[in-house]
Amino acid sequence: MSNSFVLKNVGLADGTITDIMVEGEKITAVQPGLSGGETIDCSGLVALPGFVDLHTHLREPGFEQSETVLTGTQSAAMGGFTAVHAMANTSPVADTAGVVEQVAALGREAGYADVYPIGAVTVGLEGKQLAELGAMANSKAKVRVFSDDGKCVHDPVLMRRALEYVKAFGGVIAQHAQDPRLTEGAQMHEGAVSAELGLTGWPSVAEEAIIARDVLLAEHVGSRIHICHLSTAGSVEIVRWAKARGIQVTAEVTPHHLLLTDELVRSYDAVYKVNPPLRTAEDVQALRAALVDGTIDIIATDHAPHPIESKDCEWSAAAFGMLGLETAASIAQEVLINSGNSSWSRMGEVLSINPAKIAGDAEQGQEIKVGAIANLALIDPTVKRKVVADSASKSKNSPYVGLELPGFIQHTIYRGYFTVRNGQIAEKGRN
Repeated sequence: MSNSFVLKNVGLADGTITDIMVEGEKITAVQPGLSGGETIDCSGLVALPGFVDLHTHLREPGFEQSETVLTGTQSAAMGGFTAVHAMANTSPVADTAGVVEQVAALGREAGYADVYPIGAVTVGLEGKQLAELGAMANSKAKVRVFSDDGKCVHDPVLMRRALEYVKAFGGVIAQHAQDPRLTEGAQMHEGAVSAELGLTGWPSVAEEAIIARDVLLAEHVGSRIHICHLSTAGSVEIVRWAKARGIQVTAEVTPHHLLLTDELVRSYDAVYKVNPPLRTAEDVQALRAALVDGTIDIIATDHAPHPIESKDCEWSAAAFGMLGLETAASIAQEVLINSGNSSWSRMGEVLSINPAKIAGDAEQGQEIKVGAIANLALIDPTVKRKVVADSASKSKNSPYVGLELPGFIQHTIYRGYFTVRNGQIAEKGRN
């Protein structure tokens, strides 16, 4: 099906106002005064490369009551994402070539974003035996990112072997940094608020100790390590030290750890229960500064949908996790742009260019230029919107409902086609 249109008067990250012509899957011209095919007025909008989420829970197979690949990628499109990396904690676990190929096929069938399966590091996420890393890497899904997210690869010998194994084909281990012995029964951040509320605390050192161990293992092996959902000021300092030492470490921060604090737990509303937990205001400020200065490489959503019954219950019984795909760009704009601390170029780096590089996604995270695949997120930065419970996700566990956030994804273009147009899901494969 042929496809040709021009985005008129669109703003680029450097402030340039120009036109962008898209023909088929490609950007074929970037300059003022273009015409041809359909013309779409984008005055006031900022175009960034389509966003890439390195940390998404799509739940399928096995937990379709929470999310499916279709609803998850539609939610991603609403947030400006053109690629998502699907975590392995499905049922069955994505620890074999067959399961990762199934997830990739579901993504192609849905057609709203590239879906890259993340393979489990250990069989069944049990931390006892390495999964079929080579088979997953050589499968049709070509897996390059491996993680037991939701569980820490706690055994240092297994972690060393995993790092050695993936080094051979340029893969990366994404570690969920949580010492299980230090977090038994933990319900929230360990600090003044947990003491007042009488909830079992989750100490910062449980995260920091694993990061310290793993960056040293990565240095010893000469392999790459990626740290999932950094949440403490101490973790930032360890990553900063490791980078200065030349260790091949990258790190992500979630939108919720850039905005929310443990004070919200006073409400006992389980929508704020997340792993790792919401931390202190001082941690939030340290994470924001690290995102600006480059210590933290990317924003990743850790989009974790849950059915109502898993959240609408007492705190101790509730599931960990919250939605993130549809609000990530707004929080990035608040932290980077509206604060005056950074730029649209940096926002493009942390949401698109850098995650694509970390994962080796050659067709994502491309600069907006002639010849690039037309994966684009077009944002109206002037809009302020109150977040509502309704979303494209199958689940409703967003911690931002009722908050006013800046920015709005007006259009998402995936491989030359609109997946979101005028803020609404578009029919697959049609403009």
